[in-house]
Amino acid sequence: MRGSVLEVRTSADGSVVIAPHGVVGLDKAVELRQVLVHTVRRVRPLRLILDLTDVPELDPINVGSVAAACDLGDDHQVAVFVHNPPPLLAEQLTAAGVPHQRLRTSMSIN
Repeated sequence: MRGSVLEVRTSADGSVVIAPHGVVGLDKAVELRQVLVHTVRRVRPLRLILDLTDVPELDPINVGSVAAACDLGDDHQVAVFVHNPPPLLAEQLTAAGVPHQRLRTSMSIN
């Protein structure tokens, strides 16, 4: 959607963090895919983290792009992890082929 933003940063340990904000719909599919592929193939960090903390939903094309990025990362020795997907999105990602061990959820402490 128009309100979504794609933030890319490098953390202190050298991991590249891609953090979309807002609903990531079809209008952002090309941008997200290009950033994921470029980061895995050209930047080649040891770890790529897709932080979905501020993403309520991804459209099916973007879900597929995330799943494909995990496989591409395996081919290029880049560990791809998905942090903090909402529960429904985590199910969609798993159904699309993202290995369960690649999903990292924050545990709330009550």
